[in-house]
Amino acid sequence: MRLWRSRPRNTFDFDKFNSSDYHGAINERQNAEYITSVLYPNDSTDAGKELRLKQQYFFCSASIYDIIRRYKLRHNDRFAMFADKNKVQLNDTHPAIATIELLRILIDEEMLSFEEAWNVVYNTFSYTNHTVLPEALEKWSVELIGRLLPRHLELIYLINHIYITKLKQKYPGDGEKVGRMSLIEEGWPKKVRMAYLSIVCSHTVNGVAALHSHLLKTTLFKEFDALYPGKLQNKTNGVTPRRWIHCCNPKLSELISDTLGGIDEWITALDNLKLLMPYATDKTFVDQFIQIKTENKIALAKWVKEKTGYDIPINALYDIQVKRIHEYKRQMMNIFYVIHRYLEILDTPAHERKNKFVPRVIMIGGKAAPGYHNAKAIIKLITSVSQKVNNDHTVGDLLKVIFLPNYNVSSAQIIIPAAELSQHISTAGTEASGTSNMKFVMNGGLIIGTMDGANVEIAEEIGEDNMFIFGERVAGVDKIRKELYEGKRGYVGGRL
Repeated sequence: MRLWRSRPRNTFDFDKFNSSDYHGAINERQNAEYITSVLYPNDSTDAGKELRLKQQYFFCSASIYDIIRRYKLRHNDRFAMFADKNKVQLNDTHPAIATIELLRILIDEEMLSFEEAWNVVYNTFSYTNHTVLPEALEKWSVELIGRLLPRHLELIYLINHIYITKLKQKYPGDGEKVGRMSLIEEGWPKKVRMAYLSIVCSHTVNGVAALHSHLLKTTLFKEFDALYPGKLQNKTNGVTPRRWIHCCNPKLSELISDTLGGIDEWITALDNLKLLMPYATDKTFVDQFIQIKTENKIALAKWVKEKTGYDIPINALYDIQVKRIHEYKRQMMNIFYVIHRYLEILDTPAHERKNKFVPRVIMIGGKAAPGYHNAKAIIKLITSVSQKVNNDHTVGDLLKVIFLPNYNVSSAQIIIPAAELSQHISTAGTEASGTSNMKFVMNGGLIIGTMDGANVEIAEEIGEDNMFIFGERVAGVDKIRKELYEGKRGYVGGRL
């Protein structure tokens, strides 16, 4: 008795097999998978730039097609209500090509006129700018866009032609101004200014903190603010207390709710935390808060031991800086201070050290862009200082230095509740907003920082007396820069 089913004979016809077709299909599949294999590739090479543009287009196109598909399921009105039902926020310039992709689909596939399609695009998109650093504003070469996305380049040039015509009418005879505001940057190679494209294709543009938005209006996008009055707005960044107190610090959340009479309305209305002010001198409340902070420090110390192998003391100040590694965020200045503190400890007689120095654990975490050599060098410096300090037994627990590896949201939920000091020390005028400063403050961490980004608004809310503010304000930084360029501070031949 046969207990298995007979299998059909292999009917593959080797005589008809074309190896070139087979290998072509494999190569095509590999090339397609390559686009999504590594997100945000190193774009310091031409190949990296090409892959990054392919990624941006791939994700933008997929998103736009999905939005259109969902809209068509519910509406059959030739996109008359599309902009009312769909709002797309450009998160910096990385998805800027989405504006042209929607325009292309509406014109080439949905057969709308340019005027109809443009009206839909303009009222659908808004643009959020996240930086005033010119080098961070994307500019794609005309050659690259033309080679990968020729139809998109045609539409960009059409938009620019209409836009330039209006600029010439508004500013007759001012060719320099028109050239500065053009979507196309002349030169070799010619480039498309993606930030300008985002402004022109969007009905609103916003910065992410009051200071940042003011700087956009008065410096980077000054001419656009004059061209489009009211278009540039401010929307200060925010973080949710649901995750950054209630979820990551449940015992603090419970203490707050119990103190406020057992209600948790503060989670969605953070202004209610003002009701805690009378308890600032209440010994029971303060003792409970300190106990919760200690338990969070114990949890972080355990995490540090697991991830780095280092033991860190609980009875020490936890001084933490976690954010993207970048020169303007000044992790290097932080680690220079660590070196200074270490040398000061060594220069102090051993019997005097405990009276002069409060034990401190300084932790720095963050990731560097793949091609950002200087940022990677800063990480190397931090880890080298960490090895030197942590293995110096003469210093002991007076100073420990930790580089927090693989910083992400999950680790942040352990790190932030344990912090007693948090550093937000960018040069004034360079940080758009910052959100980790908000997260640390919400968990009882005191800010060491400059008056930059959202630090300014935090100071307005909690008072500068409750922060450690240092450094020049924006006006002071501008003055120093001006004096440097004019040689008033000994700036000679490119050296100080």
